[in-house]
Amino acid sequence: MESAAALLLKKQLVELQKSSTEGFSAGLVDDSDLFKWDVMVIGPYETFYEGGYFRAILQFPKEYPNRPPVMKFVSEMWHPNVEKNGVVCISILHEPGEDAYGYEDAGMRWLPIHTIETILISVISMLADPNDESPANVEAAKQFRDDYNGEFKKRVRACVRKSQEF
Repeated sequence: MESAAALLLKKQLVELQKSSTEGFSAGLVDDSDLFKWDVMVIGPYETFYEGGYFRAILQFPKEYPNRPPVMKFVSEMWHPNVEKNGVVCISILHEPGEDAYGYEDAGMRWLPIHTIETILISVISMLADPNDESPANVEAAKQFRDDYNGEFKKRVRACVRKSQEF
């Protein structure tokens, strides 16, 4: 018998296949594993990421939806809120509850109402509007603040070009 998490992920997969949300596509890496998703995020219009096709993996825990998935870009990504290893660091993907550092309130963090669609829309929003106050990649955040139209733009555009070579 399938777990509640597996049934929920199957339902969300069907809903995503029916909808026409712009900016991303998502599906299973392997039809036999509902907990590992292959995602393609399209760089948002009028940003340095425009024209990019950024591949990522969404790995869901067995406790989903009570715990968040981990999203990791497989494509090279230069962004203040993406660790150098590709892991996305945004509030809604943080474990539920109070933030030990007091930066985020519990309502900003993971809630079981989030879906794959809301996660990916949040990631697209993050690409368009980075949070350089709480960076996962300090070097990218520093470039974002200090040399936005110079070195930061150059690094991002290089990632976009590389993403187009798939």
